[in-house]
Amino acid sequence: MSSPMTPGIAAARLPQEMLAENFDDLHAPYAPHEAAVAADRCYFCHDAPCVTACPTDIDIPLFIRQISTGTPESAAKTIFDQNILGGMCARVCPTEDLCEQACVRELAEGKPVEIGRLQRHATDTLMAKQRHPYDRAPETGKKIAVVGAGPAGLACAHRLAMHGHDVTIYDAEAKAGGLNEFGIAAYKSTDDFAAREVDWLMGIGGIEIKPGMRLGDDLTMESLTHCFDAVFLGVGLGGVNALRADGEDKGGVRDAVDFIKDLRQTDDLTALPVGRDVVVIGGGMTAVDAAVQSKLLGAQNVTIAYRRGRDAMSASEYEQDLAASKGVRLMFNAQPVAIHGNGAVREIELEYTSDNGTGLKGTGETIRLAADQVFKAIGQMLTTDGGLNLEGRKIAVTGAGRTSQAGVWAGGDCASGGDDLTVTAVAEGRDAAMDIHATLMGST
Repeated sequence: MSSPMTPGIAAARLPQEMLAENFDDLHAPYAPHEAAVAADRCYFCHDAPCVTACPTDIDIPLFIRQISTGTPESAAKTIFDQNILGGMCARVCPTEDLCEQACVRELAEGKPVEIGRLQRHATDTLMAKQRHPYDRAPETGKKIAVVGAGPAGLACAHRLAMHGHDVTIYDAEAKAGGLNEFGIAAYKSTDDFAAREVDWLMGIGGIEIKPGMRLGDDLTMESLTHCFDAVFLGVGLGGVNALRADGEDKGGVRDAVDFIKDLRQTDDLTALPVGRDVVVIGGGMTAVDAAVQSKLLGAQNVTIAYRRGRDAMSASEYEQDLAASKGVRLMFNAQPVAIHGNGAVREIELEYTSDNGTGLKGTGETIRLAADQVFKAIGQMLTTDGGLNLEGRKIAVTGAGRTSQAGVWAGGDCASGGDDLTVTAVAEGRDAAMDIHATLMGST
């Protein structure tokens, strides 16, 4: 077996038992008594700011009151009415920047009601019953294609199926789930929860998933619009931006999203190779997930290098603190200029940056860090637009996801507007489904 000191990129840096402990659930689920105590801290505000802060508009005081009265299944139904992926969102949503930040307890005491953990308690309780809480409406005869089986596509498909439409989901991957399955740190979604959530969601009926089908390669907008009454695109962002640094093509340099995907899909963490000296370029959640998991796999030195200051990082302060607590070094105002090594990376050269109000500029001062593995996590880009109009680098939408082509809607990361968050994607998929339903049934 190798060790954290082994040079280069190596597997089995830590024993299996330690890896299992490292990748255990980040937050242990509440026991019923713990959930009751946590729920009692809620003021049950009439005009609750936490609801306004939730992109899916969950009635948070209501579901917490339902937990406090001993009916967590009813609480889950309140959550699922607005967010059918409430189980995953309870695990990955940046509640510290959304509902919990808006909590009155946070303002008064600096400690909010733990809304995310309470939501997980409720949704897990109901899902464990293995019964889907919704019944389909009578079949309408309408058929809708959903391209992309990520959060937006799944939320859209479920709401459409619930209203009696037949839905076919196409996805480029072999498994459904999108970023929930392939792009989120393993310690946030343990016990194959993403796949189990998809199976549970499919319990509504009326949905067929066809994997290995990619828009532009296997599917065309022309064929989809010809064969279906409506089309929803939730294709996400499939490409990764380039570093634009000399030596980017050297061995040991790879996309962080691919690394996370490999980690999420492996059955044996000891078989996953990781460098001794790892540098992650970026400032978002993907950067933090890649860095923390590198450390948990046994990398000796892990650094996140971000070209701007801490306040500009898109990763939340909580995520930044989590990375630091795991031993990840956070380096700010540093951008890559060159990657050095004979065929494979051995060092990365970073230039310090500054911004005096006229834009970010390099200072000319550089520093070199030892690196045998470099992960790129500097944002993703749209790889297929279906020939639709764009706004910036995303599909342009108006209202509840209407695109430039009649009969075609879009939502999630691939569409303009909104944050690139799981919970936002769910809201956009849900709202698009309601607009599609109203359009097909002649009420708009």
